[in-house]
Amino acid sequence: MKTNEEILNLVYKKNDEIEFIRDTDGLVTILEPQDHVIQRGFRKIGFKIPECKKTKLDDYASFVYLNIDGENTVEKIGELLLEKYGEDANPLYERLLLFLNHIDVNCKFIKKIDDELD
Repeated sequence: MKTNEEILNLVYKKNDEIEFIRDTDGLVTILEPQDHVIQRGFRKIGFKIPECKKTKLDDYASFVYLNIDGENTVEKIGELLLEKYGEDANPLYERLLLFLNHIDVNCKFIKKIDDELD
């Protein structure tokens, strides 16, 4: 089990296989390719399956995602959130860690840097 200090020092990077676009408002849309053999097969027989799935992030999530750069620690991203959103960012680290875990484990949008060393 990791200590609080170890958790705050975690560093994430964006998954190189995932593309994203940033609109004029600074909001991020994640583009996930839907290129499985079954999806391609269904497209050939006429099903309208998009080439990529689009996941639009809200302002908070977009801000966090854009600050994941392979250098910023969880603590640094938390400080940036507090600077931008003030008290609206609270509960700060509980919310941030839940989001980071979700987009790492469930969505595979990001990767922990130390995972590559394991």
